[in-house]
Amino acid sequence: MTDLLTKLALTSQETLEDTINCLSTHISLDTKGAFDIESLFQILVRAASCEETIEQTSKGLKNCPSSNNIRYNLSKIEDFKQLEAEINSALKSRIPKGLNKKKQTLAIDLNLIPYYGKQTEKEHPYIYRSQAKNGTCSFYAYATLYVIKKGKRVTLGIRGVRWVDTKAAIITYLLAELSDLNIYIKKLYLDREVFSVAVISWLMALDVPFVMPAIKRGKTGGINQFLKGKKSYKTKYTMSSQKGKSVTFELWIVCRYKKGKRGKKGVEYLVYVVYKVKTSLAHIRQSYRQGFGIESSYRLKNTCRIRTTTKNPIVRLLFVGISFLLVNIWVNFLWQRISQPRRGGRLIYRNKFPLKLMLSFLRQAVDQIFNTVKEISIPMNNIPHLSSNLV
Repeated sequence: MTDLLTKLALTSQETLEDTINCLSTHISLDTKGAFDIESLFQILVRAASCEETIEQTSKGLKNCPSSNNIRYNLSKIEDFKQLEAEINSALKSRIPKGLNKKKQTLAIDLNLIPYYGKQTEKEHPYIYRSQAKNGTCSFYAYATLYVIKKGKRVTLGIRGVRWVDTKAAIITYLLAELSDLNIYIKKLYLDREVFSVAVISWLMALDVPFVMPAIKRGKTGGINQFLKGKKSYKTKYTMSSQKGKSVTFELWIVCRYKKGKRGKKGVEYLVYVVYKVKTSLAHIRQSYRQGFGIESSYRLKNTCRIRTTTKNPIVRLLFVGISFLLVNIWVNFLWQRISQPRRGGRLIYRNKFPLKLMLSFLRQAVDQIFNTVKEISIPMNNIPHLSSNLV
């Protein structure tokens, strides 16, 4: 019985081995000098699990190469497109069984990380312009395709947004990742960032069921002309672009009373573009909020992202990719090891193995390999009164 329980237990060592195996199998790095590729990934995973910089992790581990050595090896990654493909391959390798050959609820969103300073020729192709946030209009942008299913919230693909990418192209790149997985779209949730004639036209042409918040433009015309009354309703709207193209779609206007929340009263209007999605006006807002679980993926991702000030877009893509991959690995462990099959659906003991516990497992396992710094000392010749007494 004891041997069976030991076999069923998930250890910190097994957690690290599976994580490093996933990274080293799918992501190719050419390391030279003091360490091999597995050691490099162990250091990166340790930094991610602690939300630290490479410098902080290097100083905290006793037998760890210097931060300059680590950065040197990372700087040798030169192919952005290849790294992106390898990260997507790694993400797909840790998708729980049972998602393929079925229709799933999906979401696509943009994660924006502020960029400051003057762009170099190397950085310019990967800087995305958007509305001002945190004192800048320039960002590193990462679009992700995310599956929304109870117990299976995982990232299916990531796109490091290029300067030349259109919003429709970003969505096309991500949806193309579904072909290898045999996953079909039940409905697709999108962020208001991609609200445009081109995107709506393209999704309707592909006959993809979707829900997307509309941007309320114009003072009296445009979307704002429908923001009246005290009852929710549906209507048709034709939107035109500056290039002279137009598209007609169904708008759902949801009236919601503020009831003094945040000191505000009156009617709040929420507007959605809805295409071939089976739901009702009464439930569209709640289903969008609950279904758009990609927001939770970004919160989880931010708990295991390596901190950095580097402007190298390739290194940044690697760090962001590792954070999303760690979340996928965690969900896969929940599904494969921390659950039991039962009638009506698998029982997942999520409270037994939260993401923070997995990150703690990874940190402990790496610390055992490299040993942690437990004391520091300064050169004796820097202490005049001690060095003179020793002479």
